[in-house]
Amino acid sequence: MAPMIADATGRLVSAGVESPRNDAELLAAFVLGVSRGRLPMVDRFTAEQADAYRRLVQRRVDREPLQYVMGTAAFRYLELEVGPGAFVPRPETELLAGWGIDVARALPAPVVVDLCAGPGPIALSVATEVPTATVYAVEKSPAALEWLRRNAAGLAPDTHVVSGDVADPELLGDLRGRVDVLLSNPPYVPAGTPVPPEVGRYDPETAVFGGTDGLDVVHPVIARAAELLRPGGALAIEHDEEHAEALPELLRADGRFDRIDRHVDLTGRPRFTTARRNQAASAWQTGSP
Repeated sequence: MAPMIADATGRLVSAGVESPRNDAELLAAFVLGVSRGRLPMVDRFTAEQADAYRRLVQRRVDREPLQYVMGTAAFRYLELEVGPGAFVPRPETELLAGWGIDVARALPAPVVVDLCAGPGPIALSVATEVPTATVYAVEKSPAALEWLRRNAAGLAPDTHVVSGDVADPELLGDLRGRVDVLLSNPPYVPAGTPVPPEVGRYDPETAVFGGTDGLDVVHPVIARAAELLRPGGALAIEHDEEHAEALPELLRADGRFDRIDRHVDLTGRPRFTTARRNQAASAWQTGSP
């Protein structure tokens, strides 16, 4: 078996895969039905397993995301089902989810909203780690909604899965002024930005790119957050590293947020911005148009 894994590693190196040995071993463990740590205890593949392994390695050589090939993506303490039409959750988003979970845990019965939920990594992490929370996961894409519903059914069936567009001013209208925590990982990559083949070929374009400056979806996310959050409610939005100044400025310009803070990922790059809803009256509160 070791020669096959070595050969697979070499092919993945030639294909430009960033973590060739890791992927070769994970695929071998997947085919064998064992943990990666137990691979040294297995002498060889059966003929059937060897054929399956070659097919999976070829898919990875073609730069299909490892998570698509294996059918699942790890996120915090969850294993999410993913596939075509679902944006593959990234490790850096775990930091935003963790921030929201910490805020929600400090509240007795928090109402939490995840906008642009995709297959559900943020929403379902909150739902499973903060069992007292009432969680709403909002997604527009029909394909992503299918993965979100499947994951919610298996992991947190009480999660409210909502088919909706963040640009709709009536979205979650019955929750206006009642939300404690609003989290979002919207599409934010500026159009034309080079992305890895796994992203460019397989991730849904509408889940990756956010218009010319990457902020097309961020604008309505901020608007919905200002309407939905209660005074003092918490907001976190993931963004491109180029938005480290632009996103906080958008929140300041809106006028309904304070305590605006920037957060970096594990590589030190700007990754998400947080804020609190201030006491300024919203249009729905004053009755103004």
